[in-house]
Amino acid sequence: MEIRVELKDILSYEGGAVVVNLFEEVEKPGGATGAMDKALDGAIQKAIARGELKGKLGERLLVHTFGKLPTPMVLVVGLGKQEQFTLDYVRSASAEALKHLRKAGAKQVGTIVHGAGIGGLDPEQCAQALVEGTILGLYTFDKYKKEKEEKEIQELVLLERDPGKLGAFTEGVARGRILAEAANFARDLVNEPANRMTPADMAEVARKVAEPLGLAYQALGPDEIKALGMGAFLGVAQGSQQPPRLIVLGYRGGEENRLHLGFVGKGITFDSGGISIKPAEGMEAMKGDMAGGAAVIAAVKAIAELRLPISVTAIVPATENLPSGTAQRPGDIVQAMNGKTIEVINTDAEGRLILADALCYARKQGASKIVDVATLTGACVVALGSIRTGAFGNDQHLLDQVIKAGEEAGEKIWPMPMDEEYDEQIKSDVADLKNVGGRKGGAITAAKFLAHFVEDASWVHLDIAGTSQADAEKSYQPKGATGVPVRTLVNLATLLWREARAS
Repeated sequence: MEIRVELKDILSYEGGAVVVNLFEEVEKPGGATGAMDKALDGAIQKAIARGELKGKLGERLLVHTFGKLPTPMVLVVGLGKQEQFTLDYVRSASAEALKHLRKAGAKQVGTIVHGAGIGGLDPEQCAQALVEGTILGLYTFDKYKKEKEEKEIQELVLLERDPGKLGAFTEGVARGRILAEAANFARDLVNEPANRMTPADMAEVARKVAEPLGLAYQALGPDEIKALGMGAFLGVAQGSQQPPRLIVLGYRGGEENRLHLGFVGKGITFDSGGISIKPAEGMEAMKGDMAGGAAVIAAVKAIAELRLPISVTAIVPATENLPSGTAQRPGDIVQAMNGKTIEVINTDAEGRLILADALCYARKQGASKIVDVATLTGACVVALGSIRTGAFGNDQHLLDQVIKAGEEAGEKIWPMPMDEEYDEQIKSDVADLKNVGGRKGGAITAAKFLAHFVEDASWVHLDIAGTSQADAEKSYQPKGATGVPVRTLVNLATLLWREARAS
C-alpha cells in the first residue's frame, strides 16, 4: 500500500473514499467534517440527529455522495470523548475506518489526520499513529489459504491544507510505517506453523533481515553452544531432532563505549512441555512460544531502518521443547553459562532455562541495559489477563522507561514486585537453583530465577504470555499474533538515546 501526504482540501479529493471524524456528544460537526457535511447538504448532521451516529470510538457511518463530491463515499469515524482522546484512539479509529472501507471495496482513500486539529495532539505523532493503526489494522495472514482476500486498499493519502504541517506529517508517516511493518513482520513469524518455523528457519529469517541492513549476524549451532558452556539451553534442546540455534543480530548506530542495549527473546519454536507434557487441547498455539524472539528480531530491524544512533544486540536462543528418549527429565541438573547449577523440576518451565544462558551471553557481548521478552508463564496470564504485559526488573528507572515506551505504543505494561522473599521458593536442596517455585507467585519466581543471570546489568523482563496472542479481532489487533512488544522496544531505544544525548 502506498502512503503519502498531499497539500489538498479534502473536498477536492478524487479517490474512492475519504475519511473524516467526529467526537462523541458533538451535535454539529466542525472543521473538515463540518465542511464535508455542508457539501453533502447536512447529511452528517441529520444522521447525528436521527441517532445513527454518536461519535463513539470506532463507530462508522458511510455516506454516499451521489456526485456532490469528486469521491463517491465519505466515511465518518468516531473518536470517542474528546477529554479522553489519546494517540491510541487515533490508531483505533484509523484501523476501524480503513477496514470498513476495504470491505466496501475502496482502493484509494484520502483522510484527514485525526487529532492533529481540534484534538490538540502533536501533528507528527498523530500522523505516525494513523499509519500504525492503518497498517496494523489491515494485517491478514493468509499465506497458506488457496483463496485470498481480493479486496485491498492500494493507496492512503493524508490530506492537509496547512503547508506548515506537511513536514511533520511526512516524518510521522515514515516512522509509523517502519514500526507497524516491523510489528507485522513479528506477527508473520509467530503465525507460521512450527514445521515452517524451526530453529534453523528462524535463524535464516534473521540472516535475511541482517543482510540488506548491514547488521552483524551469527547463528551458533550445538557444538558452539556447548563450547560456550550453555548447559541450560542444551538441556532443553536435547529432546528434539531439530538442532538449536543461538541467533545474534548486532546493530551499531552509536558511539563506541556508549549505551549498548541488549534484547533477549525466547525462541521456543514449539513447546510440548517436554517430558512434563502439556494437555493436548490448545497445544497447537504453542507454535507461538517464540513470540519474544520474533519481537526482538523485528525491533532491531526497525531500529536499523530508523538509523537510531544507539547500539543494540538481539539474542534469540531458538529450540524446540519435545519429549523423546533423549529429552531431559525432571530431576536432572544442568549448568548455565555463568556456572550456576539448576535442578530441573518441571521440563515445561523451559523458557527460563534457555533465557538464563542467553542473558549471560548478552552480558558477555557488553550489553549494559538488557530487556528480555518471553511468553514465559501462565501465571502472568492469570494475574494480568491479555490486556497488560507483566514487567519485572532490577532498575526502577529502566522499568519506568519501558512502561513509558509501552504507553506511547499503546502496548500496556504493568510493573510487578520483585521482593527478596520470593527467592526462597527457587532454592534447591541439590543445586544452586531450581527452575520452578510452586504455584504461588509463579510469574514472579520465574523473573527471580532470571535475575540470577544478568550480573550487574540494568535489566527488565517482559512476560508477554497473555499479550502475544489475541483470541478475537479488536481495533488494530487481529486475531492471532499481536506483534507485542515490537513498537515498545523501538520506542525504548529512542527514549534511551535521547536520555543519553541529554546527559
